[in-house]
Amino acid sequence: MKKSKKEAAETRKRIVETAAAEFRQHGIEGIGLADLMAAAGLTHGGFYKHFQSKEQLVEEALAVASASTVQEMNGVLSDAPGLRGLHEMIGWYLSSEHRDNAACGCPLAALGSEMARSGEGVRETTTAGFLKMVNGIASHLEGHSPAAAKKVAIFIASTMIGAVTMARIVNDPELSATILREAKKRLTQLA
Repeated sequence: MKKSKKEAAETRKRIVETAAAEFRQHGIEGIGLADLMAAAGLTHGGFYKHFQSKEQLVEEALAVASASTVQEMNGVLSDAPGLRGLHEMIGWYLSSEHRDNAACGCPLAALGSEMARSGEGVRETTTAGFLKMVNGIASHLEGHSPAAAKKVAIFIASTMIGAVTMARIVNDPELSATILREAKKRLTQLA
């Protein structure tokens, strides 16, 4: 029995949302299509009814993951005006909760090294997500020209991504906490 267009669209959305979490948790190369489809509650055979390739799914999943991160960042930024909102967002991003929840966190911190070795479509999606993050940060930098605010925002975003990445990599919990704390301290002094 053939699915309706609405059911097919809902299934595709479920696959993309599952992939967004699974890729962040296990890595793009760390999960195969069969396991990914099983996580979505589907059989492996149905994958190619929705996607031409794993690369296509990766692009769509990264777009969803990036949009989710940017939405959460913008929500924190909008809770307080100007620098206060920016400091709260930095604190949210550089928290142990964000560090410990890769599946729901920033895909740039979870998958950066894999995305750097991916195809052009993945890199375009990644660039677009990064620039949305930068623009959200720049909009809360007071007393800067738009060009200067963008440069500072690039530095802030890059530092946050790198700090969370390193805090996840190191095997010493105290060092991990120090990385987050020191990055937060320096970034909030800067902005």
